[in-house]
Amino acid sequence: QVQLVESGGGLVQAGGSLRLSCAASGRSFSDYAVAWFRQAPGKEREFVAVINRSGGGTDYTSSVKGRFTISRDNAENTVYLQMYSLKPEDTAVYYCAAQVHLARILLRAVSDYPYWGQGTQVTVSP
Repeated sequence: QVQLVESGGGLVQAGGSLRLSCAASGRSFSDYAVAWFRQAPGKEREFVAVINRSGGGTDYTSSVKGRFTISRDNAENTVYLQMYSLKPEDTAVYYCAAQVHLARILLRAVSDYPYWGQGTQVTVSP
């Protein structure tokens, strides 16, 4: 089992940047694929980005392609989400999630991920 803790959220103006971190503890982190999801008030949780266990494969939702970059440092047991050119519509609670059974595959569904962090708030002002 793995425990996940997100950090790095905050308030930023439109056009600004933030880097979110997802720190893992527990079972070998390099066995897990890790994804970022977000949930805005009144909306369903949605996929943002995913990285496979090796870090050699990534996938993004179309609205963040070219603005967000997901990466991982398995030696530090951490996955990052670097966010540039932030927009007000990026405002949400951001969650990291992990799964081990299909860790070479880039999965997008909430139901594919059994392990979740508590979330970190990102607010982008106009």
